[in-house]
Amino acid sequence: LFLATLTYDTLRFEYEDFPETKEPVWILGRKYSVFTEKEEILLDVTSRLWFTYRKNFPAIGGTGPTSDTGWGCMLRCGQMIFAQALVCRHLGRDWRWIKGKRQMDNYFNVLNAFIDKKDSYYSIHQIAQMGVGEGKSIGQWYGPNTVAQVLKKLATFDTWSSLAVHIAMDNTVVMEEIRRLCQSSVPCAGAAACPALEPDVLYNGCPEDVGLRERLALWKPLVLLIPLRLGLTEINEAYIETLKHCFMMPQSLGVIGGKPNSAHYFIGYVGEELIYLDPHTTQPAVEPSDSGCLPDESFHCQHPPCRMSIAELDPSIAVGFFCNTEADFNDWCQQIKKLSLVRGALPMFELVERQPSHFSNPDVLNLTPDSSDADRLERFFDSEDEDFEILSL
Repeated sequence: LFLATLTYDTLRFEYEDFPETKEPVWILGRKYSVFTEKEEILLDVTSRLWFTYRKNFPAIGGTGPTSDTGWGCMLRCGQMIFAQALVCRHLGRDWRWIKGKRQMDNYFNVLNAFIDKKDSYYSIHQIAQMGVGEGKSIGQWYGPNTVAQVLKKLATFDTWSSLAVHIAMDNTVVMEEIRRLCQSSVPCAGAAACPALEPDVLYNGCPEDVGLRERLALWKPLVLLIPLRLGLTEINEAYIETLKHCFMMPQSLGVIGGKPNSAHYFIGYVGEELIYLDPHTTQPAVEPSDSGCLPDESFHCQHPPCRMSIAELDPSIAVGFFCNTEADFNDWCQQIKKLSLVRGALPMFELVERQPSHFSNPDVLNLTPDSSDADRLERFFDSEDEDFEILSL
């Protein structure tokens, strides 16, 4: 009885803070009403994986930091947007986390990919060390573009998820490049590389039949990250309507960015406010148990989601989308084209069929930026670095 009362009180407290508004609440492509779906909104937010600062994890690189407090907020936001892609890939967008309920193995497989230890695919250790190749020393603040570039490199080792990660540079999404990337998948080599033959992935809507292996090899699930600069020092109002539309698309993975001095993971909006998960809480590192299960409550935000005015957003962001199938990608392209017709909405990026001839070679840019390209991108996207002060704690 006490537990039930506690839950009820928590929920009631939760929504005194949420605006009583006729405006819909959008969370990663799902539309909710505050009046009739309060609990569903909370459940959706709580089900997202929430990564915060941690302390007392194994030293990065063996002798480096054992906590990321004060410097790891954008790395944690990168983990959150990527974790959402893995949740969609392995559990589906409809999956929900219920406190105390036994979760399926795939959930723990996703969570274990982000645990604070050197051999997790997307751990803070891996991100910080891979960032050295992008010119960032361990403990240095990242911009949205840097964390996107690092996650792309780390995803190549994650054969379980078998993702195609594309980072659209120069505010341009080239459809031909993405199709080439997603269709260049080699046939799966055994169950480890192709978990889609296991029954729980039928969740993703793939009927099991003889041609499953071949069909899966035709399109690798796509994670599309688009680093953008939506103004010089503050966001240009003309982009606000377009930004809101990104949260309305079923393919939405949200946005990483923030306001000066702090990075956030934005998962939706209501009215003129963005809804976000905030990594700026330091929690003790979690030790996985021998069985692979781990205490997971600290990876789910169980208090009211934070909100801030869209106008306060730092103009340097990265927008994310997940297209599980080629049909999802085609649908996304159609939505982006329609968006260019919305009055008062300035496009944040361009969608083109082919690489414009004035571009530098995309393969050079995407795989191993040479120093001049890398420097140019850093100057353009991470010029906000100067505003971020590393606090010595």
